[in-house]
Amino acid sequence: MQHDTLLVEIGTEELPPKALKGLSEAFTSGLTELLKSNDFAFGDVRPFASARRLAVQIKNVAAQQPDKVVEKRGPAVEMAFDADGQPTKAAQGWARGNGIDVKDAERLVTDKGEWLLYKAEQKGQSLAAVLPGLVAQALKQLPIPKPMRWGSSDAQFIRPVHTLTMLYGDALIAGEVLEIQSGTQLQGHRFHCPEGTSISQADDYEAVLEKAWVIADFAKRRAIVSSKIEALASELGGHVIADDDLVDEVTALVEWPVALSASFNESFLAVPKEPLIVTMKDDQRYFPLHDAEGNLLSKFIFITNIESKDPQQIISGNEKVVRPRLADAQFFFETDKKVTLESRLSALDNVLFQKDLGSIKAKSDRIAHVAAAIAARLNGKSDVAERAGLLCKADLGSQMVLEFPETQGVMGMHYARNDGEAAGVAEAIYEHYLPRFSGDALPESIEGAAVALADKLDTLVGIFGIGMIPKGDRDPFALRRAAIGLLRIIVEKKLSLDLAELVSIAKDSFGNLLTSASVESDVVDFLLGRFRSWYQEQGISVDVIQAVLARRPTRPLDFDRRVNAVTEFRKLPAADALAAANKRVGNILAKVDGSIPSTVDKALLTESAELELFDALTSASAQAQASLADNDYTAALTALAALQQPVDTFFDNVMVNADDAAVRSNRQALLAQLREQFLQIADISLLNG
Repeated sequence: MQHDTLLVEIGTEELPPKALKGLSEAFTSGLTELLKSNDFAFGDVRPFASARRLAVQIKNVAAQQPDKVVEKRGPAVEMAFDADGQPTKAAQGWARGNGIDVKDAERLVTDKGEWLLYKAEQKGQSLAAVLPGLVAQALKQLPIPKPMRWGSSDAQFIRPVHTLTMLYGDALIAGEVLEIQSGTQLQGHRFHCPEGTSISQADDYEAVLEKAWVIADFAKRRAIVSSKIEALASELGGHVIADDDLVDEVTALVEWPVALSASFNESFLAVPKEPLIVTMKDDQRYFPLHDAEGNLLSKFIFITNIESKDPQQIISGNEKVVRPRLADAQFFFETDKKVTLESRLSALDNVLFQKDLGSIKAKSDRIAHVAAAIAARLNGKSDVAERAGLLCKADLGSQMVLEFPETQGVMGMHYARNDGEAAGVAEAIYEHYLPRFSGDALPESIEGAAVALADKLDTLVGIFGIGMIPKGDRDPFALRRAAIGLLRIIVEKKLSLDLAELVSIAKDSFGNLLTSASVESDVVDFLLGRFRSWYQEQGISVDVIQAVLARRPTRPLDFDRRVNAVTEFRKLPAADALAAANKRVGNILAKVDGSIPSTVDKALLTESAELELFDALTSASAQAQASLADNDYTAALTALAALQQPVDTFFDNVMVNADDAAVRSNRQALLAQLREQFLQIADISLLNG
């Protein structure tokens, strides 16, 4: 059977840059999965994507599906013939549908009975016959939220489509997709090769386009962008401010990347660097530079999609474009400094946080109160935390933050410094937004952590308190993100805080605004529930997390220690047996009517196996309690792991439900004490062997 390289390319208008990478991955996986499900063998797969094309090149694709035998089972033999042995209507209809007589049918005999059977050889279809439909299906499955129409066409896609190429080796596969006929014409670079180019061999795709001034491989083009930026930054004596998303977006915008540098007036550097960086990166897609100390330089790098004979014209044009944006930032900064953060608080009374929970000013007052209480528990400066909490949202009314929302918090820090606020207040204002996303930095100061926790608690308790619990994907107040951020701060900074206590403090700050009677337990359960997704991302087994959750420890740092301890315990040889034993003990004790004695009467222990378990439990318990006093759960579980052999021996030789009531209760008490030792840490009966 013939095997050759398959090329499929969709030539379009400029595709959305932030979506290009995802579209390419989805198109590649979709088409290859369809080839696989349609029994076409193939080899290596290579995706291509640029501003004006999506393409896939697949090596060693089979020219035809393999022939195969299709078995079509008919009615059971007992239902296929009547008492006289004549075919029933059911059998005749089935045979007619398969183009045979009933007498020609084979028999399928199984242990469940005998059926009529028809085996038909199905000829494999050619790739040329199937491919247009597969391409259309792959394109239809792409994640396109709002497809568009163009011209008089009824076809829909994310952008207008101009060309379609389906090439198998040197043979063009005819067909129509999105009302475009397959051909050998490819779009070249919009400016360097506007006439386009043609292709005659699928293997030549990358080389043909490169001659047409297009680097079609996204990864290769991205590497070129990165290397050119780094090289030019080095020449300029600076370092690029890392931003992988920006590199991806610029890579998606250009097909022939050329790096150039430009500069702006140094007077703009008197403005805090954050809004300058935002306007350069987000508005213009420039790459700002900083020096070895992290100071912003008055130079930047940009990627252009054209190799100009007069690059200075392009440089001057970009300098001209960015200048008014930087001037705006400078104006906003100088204007904002004319009033203090504190004077902006009254305006926050007119900014709504949530209609049932009041204004941003009311939220700031609550944050200040809760932050002071948290800082006091952490031996921090409660007055600094309280002041930072009060002012942490004040920059929301500044012109700078209204124009550049990404700078909220950081501008509050700069304005607080300008106002001469006490040491630590400015930093805590900035830190209270941390962490902003997964993997982001945490507050460094105790006071910053206190304000960050207070802010997140206020949102969680407030929204839960009015019954707006997140459901499914709906989470308009980003409560899940707030919960994970709160847990990260407490665990990773090793803060000795109790969720139940924190939630209670936050609830009290709302007065009588909250309507849910169960808000405290609901929020604590929600927070504890976030541990599951957090630990799963770290590779922790779900049953380990469930074993700890079953005990509902409300101190996150304590929860983390237990999870780590149970994870280590699972590696021990005794773990599976003890988990099974705990499950068995739990089942036995659940069936006990009445109370179980709180102590074990050694005089009633007559069997050697139960005496051995009692002695081993006494010794292991003493070691475990000493370790628990130091919060060393790992050592405690290691000590309890020594109980495996005496526990196994006990169950092999001792009947718990003895006829003598006193002996029976005593043995139940022994097992209850065994179970309680483990339950001080986790419910290991939930561990899977």
